Amino acid sequence: MFESVIPSLMAAGSAGSAVPFLVSGASSGAPGWEETETEGQLAVDVVEDNEALVITATMAGTRAEDIELHLHNDSLTIRGRRYAPVSAPTEVHYQECFWGPFSRTVVLPQEVRKDGATAEYRHGVLTVRLLKSSPGSNIPLLVVEE
Repeated sequence: MFESVIPSLMAAGSAGSAVPFLVSGASSGAPGWEETETEGQLAVDVVEDNEALVITATMAGTRAEDIELHLHNDSLTIRGRRYAPVSAPTEVHYQECFWGPFSRTVVLPQEVRKDGATAEYRHGVLTVRLLKSSPGSNIPLLVVEE
């Protein structure tokens, strides 16, 4: 379903982890994504500035190597897995946090440039920056009267 990987760019000296992007095409082949396993959903913020859309998600308990980002047409999919800090509790009194695989697909509010995609994962927060397509990317239509 997904095809090529977009390299992530990070600022020099950053303490975060780069997260690779997958863009439309063949499967990533990541193990552990069985259809029978319950998936949680991820909360995200989508904001924009003059140059880019910025998607932010808190992902406590997720290792950087377990995060997948897929950019396909007008949507971004984030997949990963949260690991519980206590693996085999003897009794659960409250369970409000989701542990296990999760995914979230966000329909983007405008077109973005795939070549300008970056992602950073730092202190349990994923930040994805997608450069907006230039407004001049549409083909102008010239009407000629005969």
